[in-house]
Amino acid sequence: MDADILAALDPRELGRRLQEARKARGQTQQDAAEHLGVARTTITAIEKGERRIQPSELVRLAAFCGRSVGEFLRQSPPTAPFIVQLRAVLAPGMEVEKEIASGMAEFERLCLDYLELERICAAPLVGKYPEQYRTKGVAPESAGEDVASAERNRLGLGDGPLLNLREVIESDVGLRVFNIDLPSRIAEMFAHTDELGGCLAINRKHPEERRRMSLAHGYAHFLTNRYRPEVAFLGRYQRIPEQERFADAFARSFLMPEPGLRRRFNELKRGRQGRFTPSDLCSLAHFYFVSVEALTLRLEELRLLPGGSWDRLHHAGFKVQEAKDLLHLRQFLANNDLLPLRYMYLAAEAFERAEITEGQLARFLRVDRLDARRIIAELASRTVVSDEGTVSTIPIDLGKSLSA
Repeated sequence: MDADILAALDPRELGRRLQEARKARGQTQQDAAEHLGVARTTITAIEKGERRIQPSELVRLAAFCGRSVGEFLRQSPPTAPFIVQLRAVLAPGMEVEKEIASGMAEFERLCLDYLELERICAAPLVGKYPEQYRTKGVAPESAGEDVASAERNRLGLGDGPLLNLREVIESDVGLRVFNIDLPSRIAEMFAHTDELGGCLAINRKHPEERRRMSLAHGYAHFLTNRYRPEVAFLGRYQRIPEQERFADAFARSFLMPEPGLRRRFNELKRGRQGRFTPSDLCSLAHFYFVSVEALTLRLEELRLLPGGSWDRLHHAGFKVQEAKDLLHLRQFLANNDLLPLRYMYLAAEAFERAEITEGQLARFLRVDRLDARRIIAELASRTVVSDEGTVSTIPIDLGKSLSA
């Protein structure tokens, strides 16, 4: 380890990183002290930045936390620790904090690694953010519809289905979106700092339709409460707060905009002489890449179906998957990749330019070295089709094109 790099690092920033890594591992200061063979007060002083850590101590603490030394020595500018912000939205002593601590820590590490790759490649992510929408004084459901319509217009999305939602949120807006493993009752986490911009972590364990709804829900919070972090729970509230009602309404409207949905619903009814069947529900849900339940409730909300339609179907034992199989509805390719594509290209470019080692590449990609080499090969040969219909491969050196 280069002692000069360690000496140049702000001990308070290094201490914060060590503390977050220890907590994410579920270890106490006493555990760390026993591992190093020092007093607990020494660990306290190191984490507060009051005592400089020795190189040998950092190596042992990194191994203790399951991290590489490089993670603690990164030279990127300090950022506001949004893990702390996220914890602030949880009630004191809430059981779930321990349950999601590792997920929150990994979320922050991924965002910091993304920022580090951008620094290495001189390709900052440009946020194409709108001004925060004001919804005060407007009914949450109406505000959700209005903001969803405004965003679709701003992004030029029309009123059709939005199958590539994650790509739109990442490329056209400039948010950092990761799919990570979280407890089943957590839908998504959102945080924002001036240095990192908007960041979303979606529960990778949920079905793709649920993930898409969670992504739209988190995006709604970004659009109206950018600096307020959010941990979204499924079934958390007995009485849903206005902000959650707004975010839910936005997600439904953003994924299933009223003009297009109403038009297609009426076309299906005309084709069946005024009838609308459960098979039509499945087909229309597939068209919009949402769950049949979400679509049915949206149609009820728009008064295109009678209230309680979903409950009646559910109680009647309607089997959604069996119906989909009978209709031979093809499965969409689920985008459950942990990392954004742009992040992976930046890692590949940094490696090709010899700015990072193969071991660092594997760490950035969260895989072993063999898989890292495979990913590099796949990225180098990925094909694209231009607007003119020309098929070509994407070169590995994408620094220029990724800066936008």
